[in-house]
Amino acid sequence: MFRMLSDDYFKVRLSLVLALWSFFTFLCSAQEPLNVSIYEKDTLFMGSAFVFKAVSENKEHAGVVIEKAMAEVNRIEKLISSWDENSQTYAINDNAGIRPVKVDYELFNLIRRSIKVSTLTNGYFDISFASIDKVWDFKKSYDQPPSGAAIAASVRKVNYQNIVLNSKDTSVYLKEKGMKIGFGAIGKGYAANRAKMVMEEQGVLAGVVNAGGDLLSWGSKPDGSPWSVGVVNPLEKNEVLLWLNSTNMAVVTSGDYERFVMINGVRYGHIINPKTGWPTKGLTSVTVICPDAELADALATSVFVMGRERGLELINLLEGIEAVIVDDQGNLFLSENVAANYVLK
Repeated sequence: MFRMLSDDYFKVRLSLVLALWSFFTFLCSAQEPLNVSIYEKDTLFMGSAFVFKAVSENKEHAGVVIEKAMAEVNRIEKLISSWDENSQTYAINDNAGIRPVKVDYELFNLIRRSIKVSTLTNGYFDISFASIDKVWDFKKSYDQPPSGAAIAASVRKVNYQNIVLNSKDTSVYLKEKGMKIGFGAIGKGYAANRAKMVMEEQGVLAGVVNAGGDLLSWGSKPDGSPWSVGVVNPLEKNEVLLWLNSTNMAVVTSGDYERFVMINGVRYGHIINPKTGWPTKGLTSVTVICPDAELADALATSVFVMGRERGLELINLLEGIEAVIVDDQGNLFLSENVAANYVLK
């Protein structure tokens, strides 16, 4: 016996067929390669070279987006500049030991996050390092290093615990006259984060922001391969020690192999321990891999100052963060999971 099928039955079947057809059409089109290219532009911000790369099908759109990212970095530079008399950072420093200064919520939060990193690193990262008296000049030659007394005195006003934050009115107060804050070890990372955010909001699904060596990438290259960055041997710049997969990651390197002085056969690098005032010894570069460029920026400097053992101990306690360290003999040291997760084979 045959059963007559209703019109509703055929309508449902037709809807299913159309839906499946649309789905398979989508799959096929998704697998077709897009006609995309990498568009880039470079300029100077914060005394460093910034490079912006956008993967896009449209050159004009990529150019507009990069310009917006550059405008954002320019805005941040004006906000955190300690030299610009119109900046809120300058006002904080100018009123040290006098009165609190009300600042924008953005700057207040950047300072608050900086203090959290200071706490995490036990003060080896400290934005009040800007208070240091400049007893080292890495552009001149020395017969002898500065005196121990001068070096000890140079850091007497460096103490992140003397930065007072008031969340009720977003004010910042430096307790001691002559104290200063600066963002040299975190500002470029924050700027890279913001530039990436602007580019993503404008529809750029893959790209790179290189903020003076603080490299932040997302998405993939036009051929679908990951972005990669080489860790260079600081003692032999033509030698790449290893390649890192930096897709959706920040890769930030701190090193003293380009700025240093030799005194009586002893090498003194430009990265100063904020606790002692002496240049750090033992390492030549620290590379930190982390989803957040701001944090990677701060940690790279911190680990460099802390040294290999304490630095790796800290990194191994932090989930999702890895490090590559090169000591002053050219030896390579990796944190626990960096090879498994990020080293390209």
